[in-house]
Amino acid sequence: MSNQQTKVGIGVMIFKDGKVLLACRKGSHGSGEYAFPGGHLEYMEGFEECARREVLEECGIEIDDINFLLVANVLQYAPKHYVHITLTAKWTAGVPTVLEPQKAESWNWYSLESLPVPLFEMSKLSIESYKNCINYYDRLSL
Repeated sequence: MSNQQTKVGIGVMIFKDGKVLLACRKGSHGSGEYAFPGGHLEYMEGFEECARREVLEECGIEIDDINFLLVANVLQYAPKHYVHITLTAKWTAGVPTVLEPQKAESWNWYSLESLPVPLFEMSKLSIESYKNCINYYDRLSL
């Protein structure tokens, strides 16, 4: 029997003035790709609580109006196995700052029509989901 465990990842698609917040990932799967802030759901933590905590820890901003966007069963990064949840949110306060330099480079706001490349697969999926209103992806190996 495998000692691998499924992890739950939360990504937060934050909007401000029609733009979304992205940074280039470092030190993990998807390194060199642009992604939304997010991270692992902790034991007994709510989805919104996780979103607020991760966003504050990673980029020092506050968010509100948090809503569900999608859930995906991600097998792409095997042997890692993730259940990925994307939430949308609105920026409410603060200037995005790199607070975990080992995980991300500079945070910037991007128009959905002018996104940086390459995009982290879960961020790309989130943008497609946002545009196409599809919110369920089972056994996703992109």
